[in-house]
Amino acid sequence: MFSDVMKKGPARAPARAMLRATGLSGSDIDRPLVAVANTWTEVTPCNFHLRRLAAKVKDGIRAAGGTPIECNTIAISDGISMGTDGMRASLVSREVIADSIELFVAGHSFDAVVAISGCDKTIPGTVMAMARLDLPSLALYGGSIQPGSYHGTDITIQDVFEAVGAFSAGKVSEGELHAIEERACPGSGSCGGQFTANTMATALSFLGISPMGANDVPATDPRKDEVAFACGQRVMGLLKEGLTPRKILTRAAFENAIASVAATGGSTNAVLHLLAIAREAGVPLALDDFDAISSRTPVIADLKPAGRFTAVDMEHAGGARLVAKRLADVGLLRDAMTVTGRTLFDEAKSAVETTGQAVIRPVERPLKPTGGLAILRGSLAPDGCVAKLVGHERKSHTGPARVFDGEAAAFEAVQARKIREGDVVVIRYEGPKGAPGMPEMLGVTAALVGQGLGGSVALLTDGRFSGATHGLMVGHVAPEAASGGPIALVEEGDTITIDIEARRLDVAAPLEARRRAWTPHRPRATSGVLAKYARLVSSASDGAVTGFAAEGARP
Repeated sequence: MFSDVMKKGPARAPARAMLRATGLSGSDIDRPLVAVANTWTEVTPCNFHLRRLAAKVKDGIRAAGGTPIECNTIAISDGISMGTDGMRASLVSREVIADSIELFVAGHSFDAVVAISGCDKTIPGTVMAMARLDLPSLALYGGSIQPGSYHGTDITIQDVFEAVGAFSAGKVSEGELHAIEERACPGSGSCGGQFTANTMATALSFLGISPMGANDVPATDPRKDEVAFACGQRVMGLLKEGLTPRKILTRAAFENAIASVAATGGSTNAVLHLLAIAREAGVPLALDDFDAISSRTPVIADLKPAGRFTAVDMEHAGGARLVAKRLADVGLLRDAMTVTGRTLFDEAKSAVETTGQAVIRPVERPLKPTGGLAILRGSLAPDGCVAKLVGHERKSHTGPARVFDGEAAAFEAVQARKIREGDVVVIRYEGPKGAPGMPEMLGVTAALVGQGLGGSVALLTDGRFSGATHGLMVGHVAPEAASGGPIALVEEGDTITIDIEARRLDVAAPLEARRRAWTPHRPRATSGVLAKYARLVSSASDGAVTGFAAEGARP
């Protein structure tokens, strides 16, 4: 076992002495040592309850003959940092989370890992670390928040952001905005729609790195403690069987995860995160794979932000296992091993559908015949970009560019009612290098929706969108502006065309002539972690990863 180095020979006596000082006995030290990598924090409901779940995971590990040792790492709340300079820290935190878990586990020679995540970047960050370490491991998601309620209607944090736009348009009063704010988040758990956290939690179940059904159980549901205990027990089974992440994170597993994102109308952030996890696992995966799989996968889950229901409703309907059964029955998934020791198809066969549920539709009666993602290329995005299709029916849009060098300027223009029907809002210098950190534009997109412009305005950016975004939005434009991509050369009033059917994003402008006069912007960050990240990070089309020898290098 990996931790044998802690147990053998007189030279290890100092290490054993240190462990004894933490309260472990000699027999505790002689058992397999299992890292419980937690992402608990008091700053966000997504992770607020994870200390409780970690205690249950540790109980399960002990019951199965192991010795758990817990560590913690950081988390950045997107919902709190959204619309501020703090949002630049969000994607950067994914790398810090992965790095810190890798260092903790490798530095102390653990045998196995259980990683517990909640908010958006903690989910991919923990799995990236597990893929690097390739020790017997599994991931447990803390679960969705329960929906809030306002005038008898379920609401989520999405409704708060959109209410801000509605308030600026005079559609709701300050009192109504305050009432929505008070009711949207009733307790612990991650944002309740199929936003980034729940999208990635679903994807991890289809990847096979989380036990099927474990991530579905809501955060405050009493069953979550039982799930956590079972995860602690199961990691000891993985250790005995020698089943490690790279045996699970196969090409087939990634294709299944992409299908789950498409079928549930999930967040565009899944593109970034699955690309990043694939890089760490040594699995070739490219932007065009997302387009191919999404094009053949129907949207069958009627989930917010575009649909009617929350993640809690999906769990009640039959959960990820029912989605898997629907897709497997029509040949849209590939069988692959999971951390339960059963294959994905075996897990799907045991799906139980709640009678009369309306959340997860049959494949023959989908909400949309193709998935919620499309990869576009063209004169404005030669390296690709990601369009979110769920929530609108427009297949094309042509309009004048409204150009903003940063989210703050764009949000100010929206709040001042300076955006008109037909406009194409361009927000640039918000990419991985340029921001740095590729912040999400939910404040802008939600304000546009709140003002009633969601169906008539398009938005594109080299930054990201929140999973709560809906409308005709195109993100991850690559190359980004800071790298001299065409988006840096767009001028106010240029005609931009988004053509979903043709998978094109183009601008009618003399880009090459303008390039000769273009000079790079001065970096926003010149010291500290953001500057370090800007120097190391790869393109969004490659997952915005760090730690590889050359940008664009393939494993």
